[in-house]
Amino acid sequence: MFPKPRQDLVPNTAEFERLPLVKVTGFREYDARWLYPQEINLLGMEAVGLGLTTLMRERGVPVRIVVGHDFRSYSMAIKAALTTGMLAGGAEVHDIGLALSPMAYFAQFELKVEGVAMVTASHNDNGWTGIKMGFERPLTFSPEDMTALKDIVMNAKFAPYHDGARYIYVPDLAERYIADLLNRPKLRRPLKVVVSCGNGTAGAFAPRVLAEIGCTVIPLNCDLDYNFPAHNPNPEDMAMLDATRDAVLEHKADLALVFDGDGDRCGVVDNTGEAIFADKVGVMLARDIAAQNPNAHFVADVKSTGLFQTDPVLKAHGAKTVLWKTGHSYIKRYSHETGALVGFEKSGHFFFNPPLGRGYDDGLVSALAVLDMLDRNPDKTLAELKDALPRTWQSPTMSPHCADEVKYDVVERVVKYFEDVAAQGGTLAGQKIRELITVNGIRIVLDDGTWGLVRASSNKPELVVVVESPTSEANMRAIFAEIDAELGKQPEVGAYNQKI
Repeated sequence: MFPKPRQDLVPNTAEFERLPLVKVTGFREYDARWLYPQEINLLGMEAVGLGLTTLMRERGVPVRIVVGHDFRSYSMAIKAALTTGMLAGGAEVHDIGLALSPMAYFAQFELKVEGVAMVTASHNDNGWTGIKMGFERPLTFSPEDMTALKDIVMNAKFAPYHDGARYIYVPDLAERYIADLLNRPKLRRPLKVVVSCGNGTAGAFAPRVLAEIGCTVIPLNCDLDYNFPAHNPNPEDMAMLDATRDAVLEHKADLALVFDGDGDRCGVVDNTGEAIFADKVGVMLARDIAAQNPNAHFVADVKSTGLFQTDPVLKAHGAKTVLWKTGHSYIKRYSHETGALVGFEKSGHFFFNPPLGRGYDDGLVSALAVLDMLDRNPDKTLAELKDALPRTWQSPTMSPHCADEVKYDVVERVVKYFEDVAAQGGTLAGQKIRELITVNGIRIVLDDGTWGLVRASSNKPELVVVVESPTSEANMRAIFAEIDAELGKQPEVGAYNQKI
């Protein structure tokens, strides 16, 4: 039998070479992230692969799995170890090689395979690895799935080894994915586009796709380099956005499209060099889509702008938006289950459901939607479309450090504090509390629509704080001051990554 994973092994020791290391905190809410090799070793990754096949058998799912890997120095070795574990569990493994996460999701449909296990740490710093998993197209794991997998792996509850394992390498999946994206009309409007990839995996694919639909492409950090010499490939990272802004202004581009490390998110910078937060991009796209699909139903995460629910143009088209839990798996699943046309997440994960897409998050599909919106508005710049939205004052996503082991307890205490303030009829930032939304952490909405959110990050040892006001910058800062003061009382909360 495969040995039970340990959590206390030290790299460069004999035990580390012969026993599996798996730190339990790597099993996040809906995917897995570990520091490699400090928190997981290759034998530990074999255990995860074996555990995944065990879970699929328990659920009655055919054990056929797509695997791919992002471009990091160790990702191919991680994928090989994961594959070894899957083969030990009798899986039929379809290896698509270097890939974007949406390419792996596409492969599930294209190859008619139930499972997916994409080796990627997305935009996390170098040194991280992880897996995005699922076995119900187009969905990825729910918290219940992750809990079940964690229990199997950490307690070595592996099914007896099975015969029938099969390994299939798919050399042309990338070409099939690109051909699928390009199976559409070319743009009529000539657009000059900076394509910013932060030296992540998207650099191997995004420039080609956008050039072939008719854009004049200006590549920025599109050469693959797992050291990420310029900045992390994260569309919410200010260093990446600043570099992209400079390129837009230098080349007088119509816009920039900014891709994360595994290509499932796309950020946007307008023709003036201003970054548009992804939730505002979502409102712009929702306007464009609702004009063609009256009474459309959308889903947005609780970090997103209040404009999804108050925008007069969306109201005029009969569009309705429901707020739901932050996290690509949550929004993907909820928009799928509720029949929403599109699900939008503030971090940039967008989910276009049939007939607009297959329901998974794909940064290139999102990029094409932005370009199509511009194509349908040939007399307007992207900045003009953005400026047509009602004005709000909005913070970036702020992330104070908080250890994985305690972050949910901290959020629970913060939620209780604000619930007590509301129950006692108290005020915040000089206003009454109009509503508390607690589907994911707490979103505190004041009388004038100003709101602030606190939640635990799903994939890093951090909290997440976002604030917005439709009335003034002062009110936005006032509610942040209230939230920051309460977080300051929690000894487990550390420094912010950025702060307004």
